[in-house]
Amino acid sequence: MQELDGWFITDGSPGPGEAPLSDSHSPNIAATRLSTRGGACQVHGGWIASDAEGRLAAVIGHPGWREPAASPADPARTLLVAYQQHGAAVLERLGGDFALAILDPVENRLLAGIDRLGQWPLYFSRITGGVAFSTSLARLPTPDGQAREPTADGLFHYLFFHMLPAPVSLYAGVEKLQSAHCLRLGQNTLRVEPYWLPRFEEPAQADIATLGGQLRQHLGDSVKRLAEPAATGAFLSGGLDSSSVAGMLAAQRPGQADTFSIGFDAPGYDEIAYARLATDHFGTRPHEYYVTPEDVVEAVPLIAENYDEPFGNSSALPAYFCARLAADAGMTRLLAGDGGDELFAGNARYAKQGVFELWYRQPALARRLLEPLLTRLPRQVPLLGKARSYVEQARIPLPDRLQTYNYLHRLPLAEMFDPGFLEQVNTDDPWDLMRGIYRRPENASTLNRMMYLDWQQTLADNDLRKVSRMCHLAGVEVVYPMLDDTLVEFACRVPSTLKLHKGRLRHFYKEAMSGFLPDEIIDKKKHGFGLPFGVWMQEHAPLRELAYDGLLRFKQRGIIRPAFIDRLITLHREGHAAYYGELVWVLMMLDLWLETHHK
Repeated sequence: MQELDGWFITDGSPGPGEAPLSDSHSPNIAATRLSTRGGACQVHGGWIASDAEGRLAAVIGHPGWREPAASPADPARTLLVAYQQHGAAVLERLGGDFALAILDPVENRLLAGIDRLGQWPLYFSRITGGVAFSTSLARLPTPDGQAREPTADGLFHYLFFHMLPAPVSLYAGVEKLQSAHCLRLGQNTLRVEPYWLPRFEEPAQADIATLGGQLRQHLGDSVKRLAEPAATGAFLSGGLDSSSVAGMLAAQRPGQADTFSIGFDAPGYDEIAYARLATDHFGTRPHEYYVTPEDVVEAVPLIAENYDEPFGNSSALPAYFCARLAADAGMTRLLAGDGGDELFAGNARYAKQGVFELWYRQPALARRLLEPLLTRLPRQVPLLGKARSYVEQARIPLPDRLQTYNYLHRLPLAEMFDPGFLEQVNTDDPWDLMRGIYRRPENASTLNRMMYLDWQQTLADNDLRKVSRMCHLAGVEVVYPMLDDTLVEFACRVPSTLKLHKGRLRHFYKEAMSGFLPDEIIDKKKHGFGLPFGVWMQEHAPLRELAYDGLLRFKQRGIIRPAFIDRLITLHREGHAAYYGELVWVLMMLDLWLETHHK
C-alpha cells in the first residue's frame, strides 16, 4: 500500500525529528525521504522530488493531469513545475486518485490535498509551529510522544455513523481531509477548504440515447486505462456496477478476464446466481468463494485491528475474502464498481425521500391545517397509522430525514449511553456535519444534494475505506473505474429527472446499459454486499460467543449502559436478528479495535 507522510514548520521551531518517518505498514516497499528547510516528507510506493530552491513535492496514487503534462511519467516533478506556475490552483488541474504534499520553504507554506472523491485519506495534526500529516493515522506523530486516547466525541460519531467521517477523528487534535479538500499552511495561518465542488446541471433537453453512448464510452475508457497491468481482475457481485465493469474488462480481454465473487449460504443474502449470469454473459473466468460462519470467527479480529480507526461496516468481511481470493489467483490489481449508486441515483433512500418531498409541494396553509390532524391519527389502524407515519417523517427536513433509520435516532440516548459519557458529547455535531455537507453544492437539486452527501460519507468515508483497506490486507491493489473524473463530470450533467425517473432508481443508467448487461441484472432489486452476521449469530455458537465476549467487555468501558447491552442481546434473540445484529457488530468491532489499539 502506498503511503505519504511528513511535516512542515513555518516559524523556525524544531521539527518532530526523524522518528515519525520511520515505520511503514508496507515493509516490502522501499521508502524515499527528502528533507528541506522547515520540513520533511517521505513516500512508500509513490513519487517525490525537489527543486534547486528547496521546494519539495510528494504524491501517491494514480494522479493524472487534466491538460497535457510535460513529464507525466514523473508525477512529483510535474507537480513541482505546475505548482510554480499555478500555486495552490494546481489542484484544480490534477485528476485521478491521489494524496499529495508540497513543501515550499521559499514562500514558507505547505499545500496538502486529496482527490475529488476521497480515494485516499490524509490525517493531519498541529505541532509546534506547523503541521504533521500522513495517510496513516498510526504514523502521525503525537505531542511529546504521548499516547493518544479516544475522545467521547469521536466515539459518539463512530456509534452514529458506524465509522469516523471526515473531518472527525477518534482523537483530540487530529483531523482528516474531506474529499476534494486541501490544507494550506502559511505563516501563522492554517486553512482547510474545498478546491473543487461539482457543478450540477439540469438541461431542459437531454437525448437519453446520446447520453447513454457517452456513458458507455467514458466507462470503457476508464476501465481500459486502469486495467493496464496484465494481472488485473474485477470484483463481481452481480449488481449493476460490478457487472458493468466486469463486462467492459471482458470486452477488452475476450476470454481472459478474471472475475471474483463471494457467496453466502443464507437465504436473502446470496447473489452469486447473478454473478454467474454475468460471467456467462460476458465470458469471464469466474472465481468463487462461499464465506462461512467459521470464516467470520477467524477473520473478524484481524479486520478490526487493520483499520486506523474503528470501522463498523460488516461488508468489510466479504470484501476481504473476495480480495484474498483474487490475490491467491495471482491478481495484483482489482477493479471495483463502487460509486455508481452515488453518481447515478441507485440508493433506495433517494426514491423514498422523493415521496416525502411531495408533502412540501402542498400549499403551506394546507400543511399547517393538516399536520396537527394527521399526527394525531391512531397508529394501530393500518391506513391511518401509515398516514400519520408519513407526515411525521415528511416534516423532518433533509438531510436529517435520511437518518430516521439510525439507532441513535430511534432509541433514546439517555437509555442507551452512560450518563457520564453523554455529558462529554455534543450530540448535535453529527447532524451539523451532515447539514453542512448537504448544503455545500450550489444550485443543486434535492437528489444531487443527497448524492453529494453520499459522495462524502457513504463513498469516501465508508465504502472506499472498506474496500481499499481490505484489499491492502489481502495483498492486492484496488482501483475504481466509476470514479474517473470525466465520468463524474458527465454524471453531473445528466438531469436529475433521468437519473431517478418516476421512482425508478438508476433509470438513465439502466437504459444506457440495456443491451450490454443481461436484462435480469438490470431488472433485479438492489441487494448490496451485506453479511448475514445477525442471522448466523443465532445459529453458530462460536460466532455468538465471539460477539457476546465483546459485548461483555464493552460493558466495562463506560460508554453504553450495561442494561442497554443486555436489552440489545434480548432484542437480537427475540426480535429482528438482522437489524439488531448490525448494532451488535458495530459494538463488537469497536471493542475489538480498542482491545488491539488501546489495551
